[in-house]
Amino acid sequence: MSVVSQVILKADDELRYPSSGELEGIKKFLTTGEKRVRIAETLADNEKKIVDKAGKELFRIHPEYRAAGGNAFGQKKYNQCLRDFGWYLRLVTYGVMAGDIEPIEKTGLIGVREMYNSLGVPLPGMVDSIRCLKQAALGLLSKEDAQEASPYFDFIIQSMS
Repeated sequence: MSVVSQVILKADDELRYPSSGELEGIKKFLTTGEKRVRIAETLADNEKKIVDKAGKELFRIHPEYRAAGGNAFGQKKYNQCLRDFGWYLRLVTYGVMAGDIEPIEKTGLIGVREMYNSLGVPLPGMVDSIRCLKQAALGLLSKEDAQEASPYFDFIIQSMS
C-alpha cells in the first residue's frame, strides 16, 4: 500500500484530516516518484542481465546446487531457479514503486519459508541468491538509486533468514 493510501486510511479510521507530518510524508513520496519509477524501469529493463549475473554468482558460491542431486540440477530445475530470481526482482520493483515493503510482504513473502522448506530448498541458499540478485541489480544503478533500492532487497533477505 502506498504512503498516500496509508495516510488516507489512517486518517479516515480516526475520523480526522491528515496531519501536517503525514502531508509532509506524502509530499516527500510524490517528489521521489520520478526516481522510484527510474529505478523500477532500470531493474525491469535489465531483468535478464541481472538474473543471469546473479545466477552465475550463486552457482559459483554453491556449485553443489548444480551437481547431481542439487536443487538446481538439470535444465528444468535450473530454469525454475532463475524464474524465482526474476520473481524476487519484480517484488523489489513493487516495493520501490510503492515506497513501502508492504507489496513485497503481501505479494511474495507470506509462507515463503514454509514453501522452500517443504520443497527441500535450503534457506541459506535462498538468502545467498537474494544477495547475489541485490549485488547484480545495484551494480546497474547510480549510488543514490542503489541506496533507495537496497532496503527492499534487505527486507527479503531478512524475511528469509
